[in-house]
Amino acid sequence: MRQKLAAGNWKMNGTSATLPELKALADTYGTAGVDVLICPPAALLHRAAEVIDGSAVAVGGQDCHADGAGAHTGDTSAEMLKDAGASSVIVGHSERRTDHNESDAAVCAKAETAMATGLTAIVCLGESLQQRDAGETLEVIGSQLAGSVPEQSTGDSLVIAYEPIWAIGTGKVPTLEQIGEVHGFLRAQLVARFGNEVGAAVRLLYGGSVKPSNATEIFAVEDVDGALVGGASLKATDFAPIIAALENS
Repeated sequence: MRQKLAAGNWKMNGTSATLPELKALADTYGTAGVDVLICPPAALLHRAAEVIDGSAVAVGGQDCHADGAGAHTGDTSAEMLKDAGASSVIVGHSERRTDHNESDAAVCAKAETAMATGLTAIVCLGESLQQRDAGETLEVIGSQLAGSVPEQSTGDSLVIAYEPIWAIGTGKVPTLEQIGEVHGFLRAQLVARFGNEVGAAVRLLYGGSVKPSNATEIFAVEDVDGALVGGASLKATDFAPIIAALENS
């Protein structure tokens, strides 16, 4: 059985004043029936790790450099993230792909480095509204999956997050049938590439305007193993119902 995962991406939000929200979440989930992960900004990561110590909540990074170290001013290595307390790192988020022109090859290189460092790589995939309307969703997702996921991936080192770009922060959500189609496609592609053992073990998350009001029905879709949540993960009172919905799914 795949362990379900509720992951929160704080993006470029949060300061020391935000840490009580994480403390409230950690106090609520001393134990949990699912994996719970918060990815705060890098500047908060070490303090966040201290706040959640001893709870069922883990922390992760939002990005890492493909190199282990070097002359890369402003970047953060996977080793630095791990040293600060991270267990996972998000790579290939659509905002990174768009804002920083990250290619599938660049995302794959980051994922490889993360895995080699002992971090779980959460690789994000997603189509634009134009691609969705043109009927190109599966072609786009398949290409991103093939180019962004390292060959050495395992069920422990890889998580895939399907986040349709047009649903991120917009309040728009694909139909349950659309989510199911993509997740079923991803599962089949992973099994075809890595074999049934690994392909069936990789967790598939849905992301894009997930909130307490729609979480239960999304988590009921086959091959949805959890969620990558943006804005609704910033407050414990918003994220806790999503976690509860996943525990009950």
